[in-house]
Amino acid sequence: MSERRRVAVTGLGAVTPIGDDVGSTWRAMLAGESGIGPITLFDTSGYRSTIAGEIDGWDPEDHFDRREVRRIDRFAQFFLVAVREALQQAGLSYEEDDPAATRAGVVVGAGFGGMGSFIEEIETLSERGPGRLSPLGVPRIIPNMAAGLASIENNLLGPVSCVVTACSASANAIGDAAEMIRRGAADVVVAGGAEAAVTTFGIGTFAQSRALSTRNDEPARASRPFDADRDGFVMGEGGAVLILEEYQAAVERGVPILAELTGYGMSADAYHITLPRPGGTGAARAMTAAMDDARLTSDSIGYINAHGTSTRANDSTETAAIRIALGDEADSVPVSSTKSMTGHLLGGAGAVEAVASIMALQSQAVPPTINYESPDPECDLDYVPNEAREVDLDHVMSNSFGFGGHNVSLVFSKA
Repeated sequence: MSERRRVAVTGLGAVTPIGDDVGSTWRAMLAGESGIGPITLFDTSGYRSTIAGEIDGWDPEDHFDRREVRRIDRFAQFFLVAVREALQQAGLSYEEDDPAATRAGVVVGAGFGGMGSFIEEIETLSERGPGRLSPLGVPRIIPNMAAGLASIENNLLGPVSCVVTACSASANAIGDAAEMIRRGAADVVVAGGAEAAVTTFGIGTFAQSRALSTRNDEPARASRPFDADRDGFVMGEGGAVLILEEYQAAVERGVPILAELTGYGMSADAYHITLPRPGGTGAARAMTAAMDDARLTSDSIGYINAHGTSTRANDSTETAAIRIALGDEADSVPVSSTKSMTGHLLGGAGAVEAVASIMALQSQAVPPTINYESPDPECDLDYVPNEAREVDLDHVMSNSFGFGGHNVSLVFSKA
């Protein structure tokens, strides 16, 4: 069997509750800044949870003309803006007749897609009848449209697809994109995800399931992964993108290589529609698979960006999974959850956290888990409490787990 092709990361883009781009997001992460505040996107009267990580001051007409805004849901807007930043950093652009464009693709991950547009259309149907529905309703709603729009805007003519695996969606998208490059189906893939679920339905239904924090009077302190006083996750919105490229081609282009994607692991809990399998064995298998794929042993992992949702079930289960996967090394590996600052971006979370993991490699520093105040006996690892830390890093891992029992781990290595 021929040696598999290597996968370089040559560009990053992000729009998050703590930054308009990768640089500002990363600076905020290292500073331990929270992007959580009172919801402004709708009237929260009567809602159990009234806080979220919104993109502050987002005006789509800063990025798209008025006609485009009517066609593109908020989640896809976030994705497209992140794509532009990432492609610019990678120094990549394609003309329509460029043969290389047929070897460049897109994979997007989303949990819900155009939830805001769907709610608008349902309200129109209910209040004004079917004759007033928008002919653009379906294109605004479907989650794959973010990938389609990215391919149209940037003349990406290669493989284009969408992954919908709840909160692991954009991590799956990145891993699947890497596999396309490894097997020779593409040379460049724009990979990531986005979400814009801070809506009446999104907040309402998660609150009814008792999954959201109700620390409404202290929004900046509400997302507290691994802390004994955690009471649920905080919704966030935004998106992030990686440019993945065949390694040797990136070397020949002379572009800086930010990291190498070396490992991709997946597993299923096969246990419950929302709860993780007790004991963490499912998540541990994804982590072990990612390390095996990267051809690394557990003592090589220098940092883990945890799924770390701030829910009772996830944080203790993920802690157990890390102990299973890393064995005796678990106590010496820094583990942090950047969701403590951004909130939980659902389908977009894995991409944002992949960006954070790569920036950790670039900066040789790991972001903190903020709001970590009271230790939980079931969460007994080094969670980098409240302050960033300089660490020598060669390999880092990013975990993402989703409803339905989806487990995904990615390993990035220093170029």
